[in-house]
Amino acid sequence: MLYQTARAWIDAPQKRVLLFAMSGLGKTHTSNLLRDTGEWFHYSIDYRIGTRYMGEFIVDNATAQAMKVSFLRDLLMSDSIYIGSNISFDNLAPVSTYLGKPGDPAKDGLPMAEYQRRQEQFRRAELDALRDTPYFIDRAQTLYGYPHFVCDTGGSICEWVDPADPNDPTLSLLSDSCLMVWIEGSDAHTADLVRRFDKAPKPMSYDPAFLTSCWRKYLKENNVEEGDVDPDDFIRWTYARALAHRQPRYAAMAANWGVTVPASDMGQVRDQHDFTAVIAKALEVRRQGA
Repeated sequence: MLYQTARAWIDAPQKRVLLFAMSGLGKTHTSNLLRDTGEWFHYSIDYRIGTRYMGEFIVDNATAQAMKVSFLRDLLMSDSIYIGSNISFDNLAPVSTYLGKPGDPAKDGLPMAEYQRRQEQFRRAELDALRDTPYFIDRAQTLYGYPHFVCDTGGSICEWVDPADPNDPTLSLLSDSCLMVWIEGSDAHTADLVRRFDKAPKPMSYDPAFLTSCWRKYLKENNVEEGDVDPDDFIRWTYARALAHRQPRYAAMAANWGVTVPASDMGQVRDQHDFTAVIAKALEVRRQGA
């Protein structure tokens, strides 16, 4: 690990961390808080995906929809208007909308084959964005003069790595560059995430084998054909299983590659001094448990 002890972390003139957890447990909130101090560079993986690696996919998809409207088609063909993506750290909707949901086209569902194609595009994009982390660490310091760096990852990071493999290329690269910090939710947090997701289900990205298994089970249990699947219902059904699927992966990442901070502790962070103390505590807990 980049910082072996709490003292090494506290004394480090350049603090570099990577936060990972399920969406909704405070990764972006904490990153924004640190960024607002003026001393931390905030590298958002989802923002990088949406602007660098999937920007053309997103715009082309929106353009294809607009081309179906004759009024807009004429304006686009004459270069009178253009389609753009107004993605930001706080508005990642263009990425989610592009990923979409599988099922009934009458309910804006995608054919499963198309859904899987976009999932694969996202997988490649997320891995590329994660591999860009060392570049942005250097860029943040040499170009902008930021002493500290926080990488705000997407919830699906655990889908593309093998935390049990000491030679996993992505985890090796990241752990050499940052202290990897898992924000661990409680059972209460999990229940709250499910309730929030039920109210507003959003597209997710999953390991291909997990997604295929869920799709087959859903079709069988509900006795439906692909084109009859309610997209939101499938996404809700899969999300509950995804929480159980991802939890041991996050835990293994923390055990083998980083530290764990309870979400309740991270939720008490109000400034960078609180953050430094919370991470120091996690490092001490790890040292004592070693």
